Amino acid sequence: MLTEYLFVFAQVHEEFRIPELLSIAELYDFEIKFSENTEGRKTARPFMVLELESEEHARLLAKRCILVKYVCEFYARGASYEELHRQNQARAPQWEKYAAGTSFKFMVTAFNHTIPQWRQKDVVESFSYMDFQGKIEMKNPEITLACFEEYRDKHGTTRPKDEGDGEFEEVWFGRLIEVGTARPLVKKFDVKKRVYYGNTSMEAEISLLMANQTLAAPGKLMYDPFIGTGSMAYTTAHFGAFVYGSDIDGRQMRGKAKSPGIIRAAAQYDLANRIMDLCTFDVTQNPWRCGGLFDAIITDPPYGVRAGAKRLGRKTPRAPNEAPPPVHVPRPDDQPYIPPTKPYELSELARDLVLLGRYMLKPRGRLVFFLPTVTEEYKEVDVEAMLCEGMELVANSLQDFGSWGRRLITIRKTTTDQYPPPSFDPAHAVTENVATHVPAHKDFREKYFQGFKKGEAGTSESEQ
Repeated sequence: MLTEYLFVFAQVHEEFRIPELLSIAELYDFEIKFSENTEGRKTARPFMVLELESEEHARLLAKRCILVKYVCEFYARGASYEELHRQNQARAPQWEKYAAGTSFKFMVTAFNHTIPQWRQKDVVESFSYMDFQGKIEMKNPEITLACFEEYRDKHGTTRPKDEGDGEFEEVWFGRLIEVGTARPLVKKFDVKKRVYYGNTSMEAEISLLMANQTLAAPGKLMYDPFIGTGSMAYTTAHFGAFVYGSDIDGRQMRGKAKSPGIIRAAAQYDLANRIMDLCTFDVTQNPWRCGGLFDAIITDPPYGVRAGAKRLGRKTPRAPNEAPPPVHVPRPDDQPYIPPTKPYELSELARDLVLLGRYMLKPRGRLVFFLPTVTEEYKEVDVEAMLCEGMELVANSLQDFGSWGRRLITIRKTTTDQYPPPSFDPAHAVTENVATHVPAHKDFREKYFQGFKKGEAGTSESEQ
């Protein structure tokens, strides 16, 4: 039998909310029943009533989902306290078992408002019909009864603190089951507190959301082909996974100290033993000799806003009549040879990532990465065009920056068939299903620096 639970969310990254819930439910192998009413699935509000098979499932979601603040056994909701009390009295069988001798306390709070203390007392007293006989225990009660008032967003307006008190849109009530214990991880992994980071390091909250999309868990093996300063390595490792990372620029991983920067930062979180290895190579010239190794690939590929993606090769091809360079050229300063690089265009990179995922992932493994898009030009086919046989889209969540945004793409490997490694040939940057489609993220770097003016995109370069 399914039971209704009230989830209270942090009102940030709203589009990431449902994919995160579904991912954690898949990780722990249980199902979530969402409201059949479209209003009940809207993420513009911080409250959502979900149906689950057991209280333990609700606790698992609260302990792992980054966006969950509270989970309660749902009792009632209403546009007024009169309506709320009528619903609550009708559900008496759910709560009357606690009335006899259970210690308890009330929590009365609000979204977009601060309830004055005198009215909090009035709200608590309005539930006197529940006739709880147990001891009021403010520190360690056996149960906490939670009441949440929801107000319209009034940010940006100057007003008295208590203005509009009691003029809520809806009020919710239930028994508190679990406080979201994963949410404090945002502060723990705060980039500003990290011993090693760079100007392209991913913020902690997004890194944690990405880690949940990979279904990171003890014993799983993750790979980041553009690991940079390692933001996603720490969060996936925190959940028990082992991480392998590579980058075309080893300086990003090493830093200037003797010990590699990523290892120092991982040690800060007591996770250094979960960083399997870090290697410097171009992912298009990778050393992998067999596929099906990883449970997930998680990455934030460079797309040109702060750092452009590169791959080995010359920007201008060698002239046909030009002789090849000598095999060995003595260098008087004995410095290592640094091979030339050329830009790696975003639509090519994204397509290659999907093909790499199909080759390197285990069956049902996930590829999780960010894809920047131009808001006015984006179409769903832009993402569909990247997919190939054996790979399906799981989630597509937008982080909106106005004229552009970045989409967290989650793709699952659905096949057990073996495929050859990707050729990384630019000619294959568009899928066979949508061969004539030019995605909005093509030449994103040029569009970004031109202010997304239509018709002025250049020929191509790179990204993030």
